[in-house]
Amino acid sequence: MKRVAITEGAAKIVRQLKEKHGDLIFHQSGGCCDGSAPMIFEEGDMYLDESDVLLGQVEDVNFYMNQDQFEYWKHTHLTVDVTEGRGSSFSLEIPLGLRFFIHSRLLTDEENKLLSK
Repeated sequence: MKRVAITEGAAKIVRQLKEKHGDLIFHQSGGCCDGSAPMIFEEGDMYLDESDVLLGQVEDVNFYMNQDQFEYWKHTHLTVDVTEGRGSSFSLEIPLGLRFFIHSRLLTDEENKLLSK
């Protein structure tokens, strides 16, 4: 059971970004400037600390969420998707005229039990 997944369309963009930029990370902060949207950065360009929770990987890219945001989202399954449009962030997909966003659903009782172990 995974907390985070990715659509094929978003995975295609991640692969394209990896070819251009190398190792990447996703981060979702919950702050301003599209903070509730997942942002993708070159690994090392985003300062991570003990307040960031590793939720899993999509396309071999670690997906982190700020701990405060995770408290609100810990009972949800997240799916990274992509759409046309420009966000107001520094995420690497923005120059492509695209932006990542999240589909979420509540975890089932069984999924909650498995993920809380």
